[in-house]
Amino acid sequence: MVGRKYEQRLRAESAEETRRRILATFAEQLRNSPTHPISLDAIARHAKVARSTIYTVFGSKAGLFDAFVEDLWSRTGLTTAVSNPDARDHLRAGITAACRMYAADRGVYRVLFSLNQLQPDAVGMAVQKMEKERSGGMAHLARRLDEDSALRADVSVERATDVLWMLCSFDTFDSFYSERGMSVDETIELIVDTAERAVCRPGE
Repeated sequence: MVGRKYEQRLRAESAEETRRRILATFAEQLRNSPTHPISLDAIARHAKVARSTIYTVFGSKAGLFDAFVEDLWSRTGLTTAVSNPDARDHLRAGITAACRMYAADRGVYRVLFSLNQLQPDAVGMAVQKMEKERSGGMAHLARRLDEDSALRADVSVERATDVLWMLCSFDTFDSFYSERGMSVDETIELIVDTAERAVCRPGE
């Protein structure tokens, strides 16, 4: 029985290692060949697995995209930000985590969002799902700010949600970080300051 459990654990570890290797190879292809069509054959070759293994692990190309985006999202640090008991600190920590997430994989996010505009079928629903989660997060933050009496009197929860959604997008981050040449810290400071001035009561 002990030997069987040990073998099962080794198989599970091997399967997870294979999964991680495929995801890492996929990220590398997005970074290094952003204008080339996504090739499962190339991913399989560089990950040193059979093409069928990708289907076994992820089900389809769309499933690979979904898993990749979920993996990116899981490493954002946003969970810690959301759990902050103070809504304003939640806002600041959330923007900080999102900006650092975008900066760490800027090339990957640029390709994903570009593909979503130019070849939506290529990425399945992966980017749409990510943006839907982000939209829900902004609505949750706006409600928290309202419950903490931190929203400006002339800003509704709905308006705050829209403003935060715009300011916390990848495109807003990339406009400052890439096009304006700001550092990550400068970008964070600007977006946080703009968000607080736009939706929060002053002097807190």
